[in-house]
Amino acid sequence: MKEKIKEEIGIGAIIVLFILSSYFVQTNLDIIREYLGKNPLSMFVYVDILIIATVIAPVDITALIPVASQLWGWLVTALLSLAGWWIGSIIAFALARKYGVPLVKKFISLEKIHKYENFIPKRNIFWSIVFLRITIPADVLSYALGLFSRVHIKTYALATLLGLAPLAFLLAYIGSLPVFYQIISFVIAVFLIVVVIIIARAYKKKKGLFTRKPKRDKRGGKELNKRG
Repeated sequence: MKEKIKEEIGIGAIIVLFILSSYFVQTNLDIIREYLGKNPLSMFVYVDILIIATVIAPVDITALIPVASQLWGWLVTALLSLAGWWIGSIIAFALARKYGVPLVKKFISLEKIHKYENFIPKRNIFWSIVFLRITIPADVLSYALGLFSRVHIKTYALATLLGLAPLAFLLAYIGSLPVFYQIISFVIAVFLIVVVIIIARAYKKKKGLFTRKPKRDKRGGKELNKRG
């Protein structure tokens, strides 16, 4: 329960920082453009920061996206963000696959990695990775898949690219909007997420009511069907 509360607070903090960052850059856009907008190296620095944050210290730097969207436009920012996250995820996966736990535990808590172990399926691995990347925007997943799955790196790379793309384009576009519309967008997003969670839990509960295990006769091992 405490872990869920921490995650919710963390998500809330990310949204607040995103909006505050947007407000700051929009009110000081001319000054920021003067120092960063005309320098093409700033794009490479942006991508490098995303890669480093993904591999060495998996932290969320989503607050940089509004700055980039205002400087270079949302489409360029989306492509740069996707490139940084994708390259960082592949490096993290490769490091986990080659060097295992001894190296991974230096970068991130093993407790966090094991948290995602149960989410890794043995079937339909490609689309499962795509889905996990969309629903779990956590770079810890790269290390978990490298340690606990047997998926080929090419399959992982393509699935990760497809899974990261929606979030990259969505956040880049939201970052280009006025702050008021950003707040509305996040409120709608949170509402939709809550609705999906409620529907998923209701479906799971309903499914459980109709999947009771049949009783077996201790003498012959045959299933007993209740009548009446």
